[in-house]
Amino acid sequence: MVGEERVAYLEELVHALDARGLVARVVHTRSGPAFLRVVNPDAASLTENVTCAPGPGTAEHYFWWSWGERLHRVDEPDAAARKVARVLEPKTV
Repeated sequence: MVGEERVAYLEELVHALDARGLVARVVHTRSGPAFLRVVNPDAASLTENVTCAPGPGTAEHYFWWSWGERLHRVDEPDAAARKVARVLEPKTV
């Protein structure tokens, strides 16, 4: 049940990212928890993996960046999508 709840949160984030023009899908693995693979279709080298797990010492779930930093609470997928979109935005020099 816990894994299904986390996948549901990730699916909500998929919809919020889609609205921002990013491509995202939930990846299920045999050896670990599901995660979200996000790609900027305008710059395919810009990608990110997002996980979903409780915060330390709490049952409250968060989205997490691939480098282990907390991204955002799961009850605000639009705010999390804004942050991911900002990170995956191509930088012009």
